[in-house]
Amino acid sequence: MAGQVITLTDKAAERIKAIIAKSDEPIVGVRLGLENAGCAGMAYKLDYATETAPLDEVVTDKGVTILIDAKSILFLLGMEMDYEETKMRSGFVFNNPNQTDACGCGESVTLTAAKAPVQENSTQH
Repeated sequence: MAGQVITLTDKAAERIKAIIAKSDEPIVGVRLGLENAGCAGMAYKLDYATETAPLDEVVTDKGVTILIDAKSILFLLGMEMDYEETKMRSGFVFNNPNQTDACGCGESVTLTAAKAPVQENSTQH
């Protein structure tokens, strides 16, 4: 698999750094995953990560460490994480090519697993 699972915009990286700096306990990064939620089926979940689990995918981008649990990786492949502030709200925005639908309020999404890249057999007959 070429490249990393997700990328961060500069705004997202700066916001995560600010969140990490305010933590009351030592953390190794931010854990990103999915949970069953809302009318569309899934929601993104962010938490402090105090340790790395054995099957975590570790992504480092722009000085930020993101840990992704193994069961979420295929749903997050190719995603860009952004942060935006408007007059009415502020928060992380997930630009995910695996998203097929979203609920009207924007709290949950429908995702399909990314297709694994096909590797060609290099042996010729």
